Amino acid sequence: MPDRLLAVRAGEGDESAFEALVRRHGPDLLRLATRMLGSATEAEDAVQEAFVSAWRSLPEFRGDAAFRTWMYRIVTNRCLNQLRSRRPTTDLDAVPEQEAPGHEGSPARDAEAGAGLRELSRVLDGLSPEQRACWLLREMHGLSYEEIADTVGSSPQAVRGRMFRARRALTEAMAAWR
Repeated sequence: MPDRLLAVRAGEGDESAFEALVRRHGPDLLRLATRMLGSATEAEDAVQEAFVSAWRSLPEFRGDAAFRTWMYRIVTNRCLNQLRSRRPTTDLDAVPEQEAPGHEGSPARDAEAGAGLRELSRVLDGLSPEQRACWLLREMHGLSYEEIADTVGSSPQAVRGRMFRARRALTEAMAAWR
């Protein structure tokens, strides 16, 4: 069943239609929030709060944007607000890394891959929250510039500018890893 129809039914109080939307979009929204916030617990809270907010707002949902884009916008805004209000807590280098279960490979390759991912994470953390949101929505979730603009409440031109600056920063910082 299409999202638009499920959203209309959910807006009329159909809980099973809303559950279908949560099952369909929840995993992608959780991945986005986890990447933006860097904490699975905070991401789960942000996505849950976003779905509660969406449930309350569905009767007013006009369908101007796709339900998916609307939810990305709600989650992105929650994450950006959380990032803006966050105070530094723990240096990531002080937290020991956990190995992925069942991961087999050469120790040198594992160390290099881990170092590269840590560096990418460090560089992403150095981007402004808006640049990081645009980059994640484009590169990790495949949204178009227009969808990203709708999601972050901006123009496609502003999204292009943020993407340009984010890609430039990532390219410069990750040059040694090519």
